[in-house]
Formats: sequence, structure tokens, C-alpha cells
Amino acid sequence: MSVNSSLDLPSNIALVHEWFTPRSTGGAENVVQVIDDLLTEIASQPELFSLVDEESLQKNSWLFKRKVKTSFIQKLPFGVSHVQQYLPLLPFAIEQLNLEGYPLVISSSHLVAKGILTSPDQLHISYVHTPVRYAWDQMNIYLKRSFLKRIGLGPLIRWQLHTLRQWDQLSSSRVDYLLANSNFTAKRIWKYWRRRSEVVHPPVNVSRFEWNKPREDFYLSVCRLVPNKRVDLLVRAFNRLKLPLIVVGDGLEKAYLEKLAGPTVQILGFQSKEKIENLMSSCRAFVYSGVEDFGIAPVEAMASGAPVIAFGKGGVLDTVKCFNANSAKGATGLLFPNQTVKSLVEAIEFFKEKQLWKDLNPELIRGWSNSFSQDSFKIRFEKSIIRAWREHMNSCDIATSDLSSSSRKN
Repeated sequence: MSVNSSLDLPSNIALVHEWFTPRSTGGAENVVQVIDDLLTEIASQPELFSLVDEESLQKNSWLFKRKVKTSFIQKLPFGVSHVQQYLPLLPFAIEQLNLEGYPLVISSSHLVAKGILTSPDQLHISYVHTPVRYAWDQMNIYLKRSFLKRIGLGPLIRWQLHTLRQWDQLSSSRVDYLLANSNFTAKRIWKYWRRRSEVVHPPVNVSRFEWNKPREDFYLSVCRLVPNKRVDLLVRAFNRLKLPLIVVGDGLEKAYLEKLAGPTVQILGFQSKEKIENLMSSCRAFVYSGVEDFGIAPVEAMASGAPVIAFGKGGVLDTVKCFNANSAKGATGLLFPNQTVKSLVEAIEFFKEKQLWKDLNPELIRGWSNSFSQDSFKIRFEKSIIRAWREHMNSCDIATSDLSSSSRKN
């Protein structure tokens, strides 16, 4: 599936990600795996760099027995298991990674990976999942239920985030070529860094889902239970509607949501991939009320043939084709305009009253999800990095004299 010869890229490539730990895996880590696969196919297996690594010790991990070069955070107490607790040190730590000898450096960044130090002769391409959410526009959402804020450390946390914002903007200028995972992320990159970026949607393993199973009468939410996902809106809305909602996920808000849930809402917590696949393939609709930079789960739901009901902001504007009252042709879901219980309730009532699941064709929904498949990502990503590499090589051309000709004349 390669679109260019492997000779276009150098043999020494560095691939940098924030951390590899079983305690924190998700869409960003899946992107790194697919990039690693692609580079191995078209050039050579890249050298991996990270703040910390524990994944390479896991027998069921794609990183098992791979060598990962880590930072000094790896050796600090609880550095591997609680790397984010060292947030004030992470910008400094990522800058200590030695990337000499790698003409091409690719970073996968949602926090500090883009801040690595490279020379003018090296090309640094960064795939950006997001500018640091809790340092910029979602700071107050994260602080709202923060334990550190409750014990009086709110001002200190705000100061740390202030310094992180400064470093985040400064370090963005080190990157030669920026790729964004959605148009929403590209807008945030321009807003906070004043840098242009190319949009390449992340890979989703759509093939693992079945789209043609019978639908049951329940709605589904799958996400980490953290404040910015706004699962509380879902719970309150389904409490009011008295409709069945299943919430899958774990996180800081789980206990809070369990107390909030009424009799028609089930908080299942963490579930296996197989269980999630079965739920997505049989739910009436997938519901989401947060603002995602891209949003893997809504695409996985569509790969399962499920229509999506989501807050109409962020990455879902790239992924969900919204139902139009004048025509349902091509629609894959329904987007509501305001991040409120009222707006969500109205959307679900409309969906239920109009029985939109009958108009939103599961096979068509699945077909649309293929636009975000792993193969589609590899094709777009390969084209982007090869184009950037050729431009870089042209700018680095070295003029040489014809010494053999000169020696003959002498």
C-alpha cells in the first residue's frame, strides 16, 4: 500500500511519544502503533523515545521487548506509574532526550513530546492530538473538581499551568511541520501557537466492529470518566427522560456519576474490548456530550452501525454527518447545539419521536466510518511525511566541487 519508495526516507528515524504505560492507553497510543507499523513498512523500524516506559514489559503489548529510550522520570519514585504527577518537570525532561543521529524525528504529542530538541539538519514532524487541554481552554473544567484545589493548592496549580502555557507556545516553534488530528485541533493550534497545520485524521480500527446486528432499546456512552467528557450531562438527561443508558468507562468521576445516576442509568465501569464491541453493535444510539479534539469512540460506534447523538462542537464536526430535517440522505447522526441538559434532552426526544434509527442506515453509517480506517490514515500520513522530507532535503542541499575534474587538470 506504500505510495512511494522506501528510499525516500532515511534509515534512522526517531519516534517520540509522551509515555508508554498500561495505565494510560488510548487513541494517542494507537496512533503511535500505526505510525510505527507504517515506518517499518516503508523505511525501517523507528527508534522509540518516551518519558517513561512500562509497556515493553507487557507480553500482550505490541511493544513487548522493544527498546524504548526514556527520560530521568523513569527512575523517580512512582515515575512510571504516576508520570503526570511530575508535570512541572516534564518539559525539562523531554528536552533531555538525545536525538542526535536521527535525520527524521516524528513526535506524537498531546502534552510535551513536540518539545524535543533537534538541530537545523534534522526534520521534526509532530502529529498533534491537542495543544495541552488543561493548560488552555479547558483549564477551569479540570480545576473545578480538582482534589488539589479542594485542599487549597488552586493558586499553585494555576501558576504551574501558566508556566506550562508559556513553554507550550515556545516549544511549538521548534517543530518544522505540524499535523493535526482534526480541523478543530488545527484551529486550536493556530489560536494558541499561531502555526499552520495539515489535518490528517487518526486511524480507527473499524474492521473489528460488526454493523448488522439487531438493535436493542438502550443508549450507550463509552469514554474516560473525567470532567471534560461531561458524562454528568448524559446522566442528568437520561434521569429526566427515564430512558435506558449504559455508561462504560473508568476515571475520577466514576463515584460521582454513580451517586448521580437514576434507576435507568447503569455505570458499568471498565469493560473488555469484546464487551464494548457487543454493546456498540446493539445499542439504539451512541451518545456523547463532551468536546473532543477528534473522538475515536464516535467513529467506532459508527463502525458498529450505530447512529451518534453528540454535542456539535470539536472533532465530531469532522466525523459525524449531521441529520438534516429536509433530507436524511448520508446522515450518520444528530448533533445538538448547546452543551446543556436541555439541549441534549431535546435532541434525544427528537431522535425518539422521529424514530431516526429507521432512517439512519447502519450499512451507510459503517461505510462512512471507513474514511477513518487505519489504511486511510497510512496513505495520508505517508504522503505528508514524504512531501515534508523532500522539501527538507531540497533546503539542505550541499554544494560540492568536482574534485576529480580539478585533479585531472593539475
